[in-house]
Amino acid sequence: MSELIQKLQWRYATKKMNPTKVVPQEKVARILEAARLAPTSSGLQPFEIIVVRNKDVLEQIKPKAWGQGQITDGSHLLVFAAWDNYTADRINAMYDLNNTERKVVLEGGESYRKMLLETYPQRDAEINFQHAAKQTYIGLAAAMIAAAFEEVDSTPMEGFDPNAVDEILNLRARGLRSVVILPLGYRDEEKDWLVNLKKVRRPIEQFVTEVN
Repeated sequence: MSELIQKLQWRYATKKMNPTKVVPQEKVARILEAARLAPTSSGLQPFEIIVVRNKDVLEQIKPKAWGQGQITDGSHLLVFAAWDNYTADRINAMYDLNNTERKVVLEGGESYRKMLLETYPQRDAEINFQHAAKQTYIGLAAAMIAAAFEEVDSTPMEGFDPNAVDEILNLRARGLRSVVILPLGYRDEEKDWLVNLKKVRRPIEQFVTEVN
């Protein structure tokens, strides 16, 4: 069994974290870098991650996440926030960055930029947000896998009031809307009822269909 698979066997959605343990900053940095390197549609990277450590802010968020203890017991809370819309400025910024970093202007890339500019900004803003929101889950998955590799516990959560979290973090003013949150920390092995239960997944033959 590979090391990565072993780490994925080890991870679970931690229900009770130890509030006395803090994830080292270098591990958090690697988890965030994994999310940053995740692929996204058209390379637009239409989301940002807000890292919350401030205890007062975490206490404000906790009741908006139905009182889930991992919000305040974990040492970091990652808030994945998607663009509220695709705009010409946002699209151009990413393609300009591509050209700058690669030190070349590719005809195919510019044609694709033109197609996006003629398509995305004209769509309904909610459709664009929903599309961007789906991209955040790619980054979320990368962050969770990286956390497992670092032996850091995490719990993905959709169970929160995004409007309230947006207000607490002033996200709407930045053109962002919260989509999913991810507490990071370390499991409390004495108090987490789930910690010693076997990980259960469908057998591979019921999960994968091969078309040869």
